[in-house]
Amino acid sequence: MKFVFYVIGIFVLTLGIALTIQSDLGTSPFDALLVGLSENVGLTVGSWEIIVALMLIGCNALLSQRRPEILGLLTAMITGFGIDLWLFLLHGWPGSELWPGQWVCFAFGLIVIGLGTATYLYTNFAPIPVDRLTLIIRDLMKTNLFFARTLVYLAFLLVAILLKGPIGIGTILTVCFGGLILNFFMPIIRKGLGGICSRSVTPTFRESDDKCERSASPDSF
Repeated sequence: MKFVFYVIGIFVLTLGIALTIQSDLGTSPFDALLVGLSENVGLTVGSWEIIVALMLIGCNALLSQRRPEILGLLTAMITGFGIDLWLFLLHGWPGSELWPGQWVCFAFGLIVIGLGTATYLYTNFAPIPVDRLTLIIRDLMKTNLFFARTLVYLAFLLVAILLKGPIGIGTILTVCFGGLILNFFMPIIRKGLGGICSRSVTPTFRESDDKCERSASPDSF
């Protein structure tokens, strides 16, 4: 059950990422970095997700003074595949080139990103390295997800500007509201999926569900 929520969360997250890219209003600073690398260097956006993830895994290990979280690379690989898949499926999406359609696309994408991120983080399975960095900064600075997420976004924003990534009004809105949306969905997902975990307990899967319950505790986030 835990792994199912993990995969669902990532594919929901990547749908949101693809929608913000498709809106052409500006993406999150991290996604703008990936798009900028893709357009200036080559390779797909999803491929750069994996490459940058490798570098972040090393950075996270230094900051947390722990062994590199190689499992996070699995998450990055699934995420990279999901981004490329959704971009392919949404290519030429009707209405995305018109102003009202762009805003609907972006707004829905931003909300879906928060929902997907909260869902897969709930499983505590293997966060995307950039999300693990957010959690590490939150713990090191003893702050909340909103502040940590915004700080990470601002750092990537500077790099994305240098690479001439898709920076726009959507980027500013993501920096301002991305952390708030994630903070909003975290307790909702914890309560909702926690209830599902508790109802699905069986002798065979009791140990797995106990872990799921522990990951839903306030201290986990």
